[in-house]
This record gives sequence, structure tokens and C-alpha cells, in this order.
Amino acid sequence: MKKKIIIISGDPNSINSEIIAKCWKNFNNELKKRIFIISNFNLLNQQFNKLGFAIKLEKVKDFNKETKSVNLKIIDLQLNFKNEFNVSKKNSSKFVIESLNLAHKLALRTDVCGLINCAISKDLLNKSKIGVTEYLANKCNLNNNSEVMMIRNKIFSVSPITTHIDIKDVPKQIKKRNIINKVKTINNWHKKKMNKKPKIGILGLNPHNAEYRKNSEEEKIISPSIKQLKKLKIDIHGPLVPDTIFMKDFKKFDVIIGMYHDQVLTPFKSLFKFDAINVTLGLKYLRASPDHGVAIDLINKNKASSLSLLKCVNFINKFGK
Repeated sequence: MKKKIIIISGDPNSINSEIIAKCWKNFNNELKKRIFIISNFNLLNQQFNKLGFAIKLEKVKDFNKETKSVNLKIIDLQLNFKNEFNVSKKNSSKFVIESLNLAHKLALRTDVCGLINCAISKDLLNKSKIGVTEYLANKCNLNNNSEVMMIRNKIFSVSPITTHIDIKDVPKQIKKRNIINKVKTINNWHKKKMNKKPKIGILGLNPHNAEYRKNSEEEKIISPSIKQLKKLKIDIHGPLVPDTIFMKDFKKFDVIIGMYHDQVLTPFKSLFKFDAINVTLGLKYLRASPDHGVAIDLINKNKASSLSLLKCVNFINKFGK
């Protein structure tokens, strides 16, 4: 049997149950046999029923055993939810953290291909407001800032050097070590998994790259990092000017790396909408998630797009270990 795929149902107050159900109807039986959902059995069943999805669920009694079941297999977290679409923040946080911890443990197994988490509100993780990328990096005991948040589709990818931090804190985290480690992770993954040497563009931090002033981050940090990466035979170019690169020149690159989250994610989403997934590279396993949030305004309306989750499953199925 091919390796298993773990999906975390994520934030219980979200569109996650809807997109899981919509994706499930698109999977063939061979893929259905390999998919396991970390969730609460009763909660997910109630949400499916309320949305009108007739999907047969099955509790997983022993994850070690191979299964030929094409039912939706649930690794059941035993939590008591009283209202299926209005779970308290305390219970939601406990549910999400237990889900991530279990998924991390299972993803380390040799019979697991990788993991996918559906959307999670960051304030459920802890008070430091880190995202899932940082949470799983901590679980993997990474301390060299080599983990990478990459938003990608078949055409193009973007990646921020800093992730879920406030803008005022970005300059303090722009360091040569961080840039070099993350670029190496991206380059190595493309060479290993996609059998190609990627062409990478890297942006400056300031408007007009601070006109390359001597005391700017571009001159002190970014340009020296690029020079060092080029010595490693990495095909990297920059610092590129952020305000024009996404007009058309981005098409010359496989990956554009920015200095902060919205510098690259905003133009990417404007260009590609839901045709994207969020991938974490550099962990001890491959992790992906849909490139959208919990979409509270769409809960229980049966209007959410399942495209990004579907692409996550296809990605893990293709590139997982």
C-alpha cells in the first residue's frame, strides 16, 4: 500500500468541514484508502449533516494496520463539543493544538507521506501569535531559521524571509544567516524533488531598494547574502525592486523571495486567487495547507472553494517522502 496522507481538520469554527467534504467527492478509491483525518468524529459528522453531505465516517481503531476502507477515516480526538458551529475559543485552541501535536508525531513515521492542515486561526495556537509554520518548526526542534514558508502553484512560487510578525519587527529579522539558510532550503528542495535548479529572485526591503544607500538593509545584508549564495552556485538574482517585479518580470523566475509576508503574498494572491497552496519546507516531513483562512463569513453557506485543499492533497501525494 502507498503511504498514508494525514489531514488535520483544523479550526472547528470555519469552512474546513465543507471543503473536506467537497474534496472527498473528487478522490478516487485508491486515494481514499490512504487519507486519514485528525478531527472529532461527532463534530465532523454533525457539520457534514448540517451542510447536507452524505459521507460515511469511520473511526480509526489502529493506525498501524493497513486498510482497504474507502470510508472517510477519522482519527478521533475525544473532546466534547456542544455546538457544532460555535465552539468556544478555549475548546477550539485545545482541539487545534492536540491535532497538530498528533499530526506531527504521525508525520514522522515512515509509512506517512506528509501532512496537510486545514485553516487555523493563529490566535488559537498561543499568545505569541505564531503560525502553523513556526509551530511545527518548533516541534521539529529547528533553531537555524531554515524552515521555509512557500506559496506555490504549477507556474510560480513566492516565499517570505520573515513570516507572521508585525511590520515594525521585520528589519530586526533580516539577517544574512536567515536569508542564506532559507534560500538553500528552497534550492535544495527543487533540486531533490523537482529535479531542477531553480531560478530565484530576491527582493529588497525598502522602497526603490533604499536607492542602495550604504546603511540600508539592501547594501549591508541582502546584497552580501546574494554574493555568498552565488558562490554556492545557486542561481539567484537581486535585490530586485518590489514595486514592479510582479507586473511581468516575475515570469522569468521559479521563485521570488520577499523580506516580509505581505510583500509577496499580496501580489501572488492577486494574480492567482485560489490556485495556490502553502507549503513548509525544511521540516522533518512535508507539510501543506490551503492558501486561505477560516472564512467565518462563509460558514454553513456551502459556497466555499475546495480547490486549494484539493491541490494540497495532490501535492503531498506527488512530492511527499
